[in-house]
Amino acid sequence: MNKKSSLGLSCAIVCIAANFIDAQTSIQVKNTRDFTRNEVVAISVSQLKSFLGKNKESDLRIKDAQNNYLTIQWIDNNGDGKNDELLFQAKVGGKKTVFYTIVADAKTPVPVSNVTTYSRLVPERADDYTWENDKIAFRVYGPKGQQEALAGVKGSTLSSGVDIWLKRTDKSIINEWYKGYLTDPMYYHRDTRGEGYDPYQVGDSRGTGGIGIWKDGKLQVSQNFVTSKTIAEGPLRTVFELTYNPWSEFGVKETKRISLDLGSNFSKFESTFESEKQVPNYTIGITLHKNEGEAKLNDKNGYYLHWEKIDDAFVGEGIVVDPNIVERSMAFQSEIPDQSNLLVITKPQKKLTYYAGFAWQKSGQVQTQKDWENILQKQAQSIASPLQVKVK
Repeated sequence: MNKKSSLGLSCAIVCIAANFIDAQTSIQVKNTRDFTRNEVVAISVSQLKSFLGKNKESDLRIKDAQNNYLTIQWIDNNGDGKNDELLFQAKVGGKKTVFYTIVADAKTPVPVSNVTTYSRLVPERADDYTWENDKIAFRVYGPKGQQEALAGVKGSTLSSGVDIWLKRTDKSIINEWYKGYLTDPMYYHRDTRGEGYDPYQVGDSRGTGGIGIWKDGKLQVSQNFVTSKTIAEGPLRTVFELTYNPWSEFGVKETKRISLDLGSNFSKFESTFESEKQVPNYTIGITLHKNEGEAKLNDKNGYYLHWEKIDDAFVGEGIVVDPNIVERSMAFQSEIPDQSNLLVITKPQKKLTYYAGFAWQKSGQVQTQKDWENILQKQAQSIASPLQVKVK
């Protein structure tokens, strides 16, 4: 090989290597807690600016340390038609740092997940809005349900409480259960298919994670949501937004954004408020039903536990919130149906962020109250110390 050919070959190798390097970006995910975390993490588009300046968004792939391609999801949070962040699921051991690689690879399809998150408005049943992941499912009640309730229609629901559906399958059940409901209104109230059911009574209670304003020994609450908007639903995260008509003597206007990640036992609630008058607090609740379960309050660490038996198995419900915004908490008992609630009274603020969730004994996720408390403790610690994500 002559000198000129050798030089050309060397240049080609260097150019290919340079292009390959340009097409790769390292992601560092650090866990400062002493337990393993398996969580959905987000990378903002601004963090990907260097990579996206040279590559198409649609060509982006993420690989783990074993060179396995991961499921990813883009999210447009503000609805402007442009993606704002990229999601993937990171598994990081206690006190460990894990590295992932972003590559441009149009030829390799993004892996399809066998499990997913999902949410939608359900006009076939009184405008419920229902959401789920591989572990849990929730629903809240909409404008048609409110209209029917105020008109005295039997079986309708007037409530801003949060219902929970007990799942023991990791597959999506929302569409199947509502399809069954159309021919049999009791379809999802019976645990006959091995998938779970809905035995949870909400009524005018807070369910698991509904809010209100606590004043003079009473809880002032909104009625059903009036509008809904799905922002994202995909393999890793579903996000939607609800609005409520002004409620309480303080004239509160509320927009509630709710999100649920794959693998999590907790929905994230973000309520943004405007009010005509200064409010004394915002209060998050969990129904105590007939006061037969056990409540545990932990203002110091910001988690709140309820453990109760429903039919033949136990269910743990919980709230996790920044302890710095908590004024006090209590297990309020009442003789009036649906008025007994575990209440977490927080300082008034423009935006209230908290997590509410549950685990069912028959799902295999928990067997004892201590199991559920351990999940709540880890959730509180995870919120206090998020996974640290750096793009290099």
